[in-house]
Amino acid sequence: MNNGALGSSELPVNDDLGIAPAFANAKLNLLLDPFHLAEQQIKYMQDASRLWQSTWMGLWGLKSDPVIEPDRGDHRFKDELWEDHPMYDFIKQSYLITARCLYSTLTGVKGLDDQKQAKVDFFTRQFIDALAPTNFLITNPAAQREFIGSGGLSVLKGLRNLLKDIEKGNGQLKISMTDQDAFELGKNVAVTPGKVVYQNDMMQLLQYNPSTEQVLKRPLLIVPPWINKFYILDLREKNSLIKWAVDQGHT
Repeated sequence: MNNGALGSSELPVNDDLGIAPAFANAKLNLLLDPFHLAEQQIKYMQDASRLWQSTWMGLWGLKSDPVIEPDRGDHRFKDELWEDHPMYDFIKQSYLITARCLYSTLTGVKGLDDQKQAKVDFFTRQFIDALAPTNFLITNPAAQREFIGSGGLSVLKGLRNLLKDIEKGNGQLKISMTDQDAFELGKNVAVTPGKVVYQNDMMQLLQYNPSTEQVLKRPLLIVPPWINKFYILDLREKNSLIKWAVDQGHT
């Protein structure tokens, strides 16, 4: 296999999302548009030069405007050191101008269909976000402060979580988004009383116990989104659509 060959038909295994073909087409179209590539490289070199100048001025105690600033809704750089400390400010701005260049280069490619362009856009963002300096201990002042303050326990806790996620994924990293032990069906989630009245290999039909003296003759059938658990509409008593419907006489 020639990894450097453009338009090669050999693709990585298990690429069900078609990521490789999308970026292969983007690479080909990018090379066919050298003016766009050169334009982005020139902009990047100009930004990098301005950043070096701004950083040196800051080291000499001179004020200078930042070359680039995080978006207003970007909370990754809210720690004061990202702005007050010259080294962290340089790291932050270096990342931001590199991210802008990479994103503009790949998303500005002409000739891609809408589907491939959407894939390039999405996965480029994922790649850029993964490389943010806030994701690494050596370049994250808040994480360093926590590491020193906890005597290293913060890193040990993170390693334990990593091992748990690998164990849960049977050797593959399966990142936990929530504490799955914090909720138990029927106790602090899906608390509206009911029972399964029918089931097969594909579904379960639940009927909830009435909470009113009289109920409506025709039952209310709710089909939750397949992407969610059945109790997405019955998370807590205060905001449970299921409990509200039962209290209105539905079963």
